[in-house]
Amino acid sequence: MNYDCDKLAELLFPHINTTVAELEERYPERSLPEGARVTRFAPSPTGYLHIGGLFGALVDVLTAKSTKGVSYLRIEDTDKKREIDDGVSAIINGFNSFGIDFDEGVTGFGEEKGAYGPYTQSQRAEIYQTVAKELVQKGLAYPCFCTAEELSAIREEQEKGDALIWGYFGKWAKCRDLSFEEIEESIKAGKPYVLRFRSEGSEDKRIFFDDIIRGKIEMPENIIDEVLLKSDGIPTYHFAHACDDHFMRTTHVIRGEEWISSVPKHIALFKACGFRVPKYAHTPQVMKIDEEDGTKRKLSKRKDPEAAVSYFVEQGFPKESLIEYLLTLLNSNFEDWRRANPGADAFSFPFNLKKMSPSGCLFDLVKLNDVSKNVISVMKAKSVYDYIASWAEKYDEEFFRVFTQNEEFSTALVNIDRESPKPRKDIAKWSEVKEYFSYMFDEYYTPDFLLPENISKEDARAILQNYLAVYDSADDKDAWFAKIKDLCEPLGFTPNVKEYKQNPDAFKGHVGDVSTVIRLAVTSRRNTPDLCSLMSLLGKDKVNERINAVIESL
Repeated sequence: MNYDCDKLAELLFPHINTTVAELEERYPERSLPEGARVTRFAPSPTGYLHIGGLFGALVDVLTAKSTKGVSYLRIEDTDKKREIDDGVSAIINGFNSFGIDFDEGVTGFGEEKGAYGPYTQSQRAEIYQTVAKELVQKGLAYPCFCTAEELSAIREEQEKGDALIWGYFGKWAKCRDLSFEEIEESIKAGKPYVLRFRSEGSEDKRIFFDDIIRGKIEMPENIIDEVLLKSDGIPTYHFAHACDDHFMRTTHVIRGEEWISSVPKHIALFKACGFRVPKYAHTPQVMKIDEEDGTKRKLSKRKDPEAAVSYFVEQGFPKESLIEYLLTLLNSNFEDWRRANPGADAFSFPFNLKKMSPSGCLFDLVKLNDVSKNVISVMKAKSVYDYIASWAEKYDEEFFRVFTQNEEFSTALVNIDRESPKPRKDIAKWSEVKEYFSYMFDEYYTPDFLLPENISKEDARAILQNYLAVYDSADDKDAWFAKIKDLCEPLGFTPNVKEYKQNPDAFKGHVGDVSTVIRLAVTSRRNTPDLCSLMSLLGKDKVNERINAVIESL
């Protein structure tokens, strides 16, 4: 390097008058309690929100909350080739659907909150170019005029030779030692160029860093002259994130384990820029068991519908259920905490990065369904009604009209076997409700009177005729069941299940068989919530109509 670095900086960045010192004043250290962590989730708007993204964002938000810190959402839109229309809205909507609320950052298309923005990288060109100019002034960055063909030739040479790593470094860094005159001549000739980092790393040196989740990690020092600014002036991910994490005052960079290999170049960039290196925590990947061969693999956008967060919205999983389930994957002590704090907000859980497993998390839809059934079972009836109505309005308009035509009826329906010490746990998602309660709506009811094998048509007819003679829609549960027990002996059944089990040949069946016949006649189902409550909701006329129809068919 045999030129005046300040002179080169002015040649490359004549339009940049801001200094890094001025940026430091513009974005001062945050005033937060000691130990507070500042985290960020920084997706690219290149597709839908992946379940792994929701997993990572939850870690960021919980880490900040548990330390009275700040979490923010940054949009990294420097890869314009892969960006999709309305990609930002897809990300925001995904987070909103599951209650992920960042303290700062992008809140919608063209909208944001917080004092450390802009929080969209494409709006931060001045910041990146200011830092890049200072790196040139320090002799730590230089322009590279190599064409795509020349770079391909370098790669081919490295692949054929004995290079331990591939990239732009050492003898292959052809533009690293250009003179000022050569650089100036190329720029005046209009040759496109990128700005590269002048690495000071050595092949025989190694770096060490402490990963909060994985412990101490040792890796080779970075020796690659990475691209900082592309030919259009847009920064690469590596450079942009170093500038952003510094000036947004990020204390903890939490990201997927696939970024571990990039840590050496990131640490080198932070140090070259004079920035404090943040703490790192690399989270495990979200995996699943492959149904074909039983092996673990990453959730695939192509193979697995549950890879997209929108899948859970469309299926009607409550936001509380998915968050609750993800927390069981994040910290092994969450379920013990939940048992001790049954009514607490999941976001108040004292999350700890050090209690995360470094191995892949297995995403299990069966376990999610079980968790969701528990979550829904303790919800208030009005909340359940509102959730179902909101979901159906968007995803099943016909059911929405049927379900909401009588709010009092539907609310009472979902309240059966709810708000009790042992609530019923049957519904895992709102898309199941129509089928689960279809027999309660004339629009969906399909009579299906298939008797149990041990009950004859004659006995079923006798049970129903005798029941209609004593049925009173005003009976409470105790009076209702007492009448069913009273029917048993005259018809050859026993009101005592234990007695039937001791001597089954002495009876046609027991009280459970009698109530099953009535349940089938009223609902065409063998398994339902409390039958007395269902009949009370249907009303005397409807119950009589259904039972009489079955008697006639027999």
